[in-house]
Amino acid sequence: MAEEKHYGPVWFIPGDSGGRYPFCNSVYVEGAGVLIDPASDRKRLEDLRDGPGVNEVWLTHWHEDHIMHLDLFDHLPLAVHELDAPPLADLELFVDGYGMVDEEEREKWRQAMKGMFNYKPRTPARTFMDGEVVQLAEATVEVIHTPGHTPGSLSFFFREPEVLFMGDYDLTKFGPWYGDRDSDIDDVIASVKRLRKVPARVWLTGHEHGIFEEDPGEIWDVYLKVIEERESKLLAFLSKPRTMEDIIDQWIVYRKPKEPRDFFVFGERAIMGRHLERLIGRGKVKLEGDRYTLL
Repeated sequence: MAEEKHYGPVWFIPGDSGGRYPFCNSVYVEGAGVLIDPASDRKRLEDLRDGPGVNEVWLTHWHEDHIMHLDLFDHLPLAVHELDAPPLADLELFVDGYGMVDEEEREKWRQAMKGMFNYKPRTPARTFMDGEVVQLAEATVEVIHTPGHTPGSLSFFFREPEVLFMGDYDLTKFGPWYGDRDSDIDDVIASVKRLRKVPARVWLTGHEHGIFEEDPGEIWDVYLKVIEERESKLLAFLSKPRTMEDIIDQWIVYRKPKEPRDFFVFGERAIMGRHLERLIGRGKVKLEGDRYTLL
């Protein structure tokens, strides 16, 4: 499990459960009092709020595992990319963003958002743009728009300590998540390639260990290769016409059934759905009735 580490004014705040979902790792900027992604350790975030103090909250994106403790900072300005602002302001738009249409599924998610994730509608005080440079008291921050995970996903490069916070481009063995209604696989690939070129000395991520103090090297390649592996397995399975339920039962993403089943079935369907859309767009797969087949 990662420990809290300080890189000049940039503090890495590890999340509960080793930074695994439903928690994430946070970043705190000393002096400026900027807190990024408040869903790590609630007690530690309360301590930061009470001293040395938090003046503003930034988000890398809108997902629930990055806003779980945002309720501690209701009184403070919130900043995010404009494309990720709508789900934060309206719970129905939040659920829409995951592409949920079944009413029973939607209601379960509404209750989870209000209970587990402390959701309250928030309208950001300001929004970020790609390439924007924010001059804080102790650091200069370059805002990097890295879409794909969500349309407005952001990464933050702290120039002076040369620290890059990549949010959910987390370089884990699981690979990238791109299961939202508006996620885009090709944007994920382009964003990861862009991040790889940032002249950082330290790379921080939103989940799991979350700290790379040497260039991740081949880990970048392994991370992106997961996309290729998922798609190859899907294409092989489509040697015969298959329904979405058939595809889900293959557990290409999660490798085996897991509990709670509904949660992981949703994830399997979501990510496979993005691959199917991509393959249809490339003329490799077609949908006939309720079955997907190779062209």
